[in-house]
Amino acid sequence: MRANRSRDTRPELALRRQLYGRGLRYRVTVRPLPRLRRTADIVFTADPVAIFVDGCFWHGCPEHHRPATKNSDFWIQKIDANQHRDRDTSTQLREAGWTVIRVWEHENPTVAAARIETTIRQLRNTRTSVRKGGQATSEGRLDANCVVASHRGGSCSG
Repeated sequence: MRANRSRDTRPELALRRQLYGRGLRYRVTVRPLPRLRRTADIVFTADPVAIFVDGCFWHGCPEHHRPATKNSDFWIQKIDANQHRDRDTSTQLREAGWTVIRVWEHENPTVAAARIETTIRQLRNTRTSVRKGGQATSEGRLDANCVVASHRGGSCSG
């Protein structure tokens, strides 16, 4: 397993190239919350948005995950634990006011970057309107989370 990278994977680099090309600047491999021992792949600290690029095998992609045939009990437990940790991480970050975006490794990086850019721009527009004396609402953040939830097959309950 030594050859499995935890950062700078091909899907992550492709996504970062797309984001950089769109003029978005970010931090790489950062803990969004120092008390939380979890690292996001891409972080927009000012907005605050945490992006995770999830591998299909390691995170149990519903489209591409094929369970291992050797030592299958171990791998089933391992993938289940990864998915549980992913849900827990997303929940804790959202409770702390972060927007969480998860991208599967098989996703087209251009499409994923467009989705991320839309979310970032919505959050920045919401923040700008509040600075100009507008009413603060949760619509910007709710919309961003709904974009992610609907993309991952979830619902938008807030």
